[in-house]
Amino acid sequence: MSLQAAGAVSPAAPVSADSLAQTPLHALHLRLGAKMVPFAGYAMPVQYAAGLLKEHLHTRAAAGFFDVSHMGQIALTPRSGDVAEAARALEALVPIDILGLGIGRQRYGFLTDEAGGILDDLMVARLADRLHVVVNAANKAADLARIRAHLPEGIDATLLPDALIALQGPRAADVLARLAPDIAAMRFMDVRAVEILGVPCLVSRSGYTGEDGFEIAMPAEQAEAVAEALLAAPEVMPVGLGARDSLRLEAGLPLHGADIDAGTSPVEASLAWAISPVRRHGGARAGGFPGADRILAEMEAGPARRRVGLRPEGRAPVRADAPLFAAEAGGDSIGRVTSGGFGPTLGAPVAMGTLPAALAAPGTRVFAELRGQRLPLVVSPLPFVPAGFKRG
Repeated sequence: MSLQAAGAVSPAAPVSADSLAQTPLHALHLRLGAKMVPFAGYAMPVQYAAGLLKEHLHTRAAAGFFDVSHMGQIALTPRSGDVAEAARALEALVPIDILGLGIGRQRYGFLTDEAGGILDDLMVARLADRLHVVVNAANKAADLARIRAHLPEGIDATLLPDALIALQGPRAADVLARLAPDIAAMRFMDVRAVEILGVPCLVSRSGYTGEDGFEIAMPAEQAEAVAEALLAAPEVMPVGLGARDSLRLEAGLPLHGADIDAGTSPVEASLAWAISPVRRHGGARAGGFPGADRILAEMEAGPARRRVGLRPEGRAPVRADAPLFAAEAGGDSIGRVTSGGFGPTLGAPVAMGTLPAALAAPGTRVFAELRGQRLPLVVSPLPFVPAGFKRG
């Protein structure tokens, strides 16, 4: 697991209720027998009685329920009612096309700094009256401050107190459609206002597992009723941070603070696909975001290093921060593992790391140092497990 890199601690560590925030579903987690750990300033479930392995495999086979209320939800609301004003303002901070984003659609992107590094990755949804931005838990205060500092007069940025849950897996749509039939028509990255048990919710068809699924925002005080209704379905199992991490690793999805950070550009992170054509050289609104000179230059000339998938040749998992080498003996380190662990779906270890661009091609053999020995790994395409998103 790479949770420690993102601010978590060992699952065995005690949780101090006095020093940690709680999500609206905290009492439900305790009733379900969750093992709670500190994560990004919150008491969060790392696993339940079934354990990480079963939670992971159940999500791949049926549906997993996740509490992600620790994430930051920011509403950008123009007082004029013209959402294009908010879109133009946010485009000054991100290299993606928000003006061209249709109402009821969502897009992945990142906040970049002046040096071209990734301050955070995020999701932006365009609604009729506002933009809805979801950011990482550990960064939400800093993200909100940065966004507010760059907003023109007349656009309000508000950190919402709402709960956020995720339902992920090939049976997620079947389960949610019983409570909200309208979601059946949603495509990947659609966003829609839906009532669930009479509770007003904002539902997006997206997630962080590589599976089909949904993320559901709702008023905090009504979250437990919705959560219990979803968990009552026989297809659904509660899933903690442990399996969330192994699922996203198999899906090749980066974790901010581990695989990507302010020292990594989007091109180095192998996320250039998310930079909209309209913001690239030759596009109608090329550049105009922090770090544009470096990022656009790397898109044309290539970066010095890249984030890659890695498959250890043996059975031993290779963990985050293990140094990487080009040869079995001698030479200096050429990169490092950024996330690593066992992939339950594959029945084998998997990892991600950074390597010089010349060694980043699939099939390249490199070595990770583990307890004084160098173990072979092969650069592999991402994702390790094919995505199950509903495209059409």
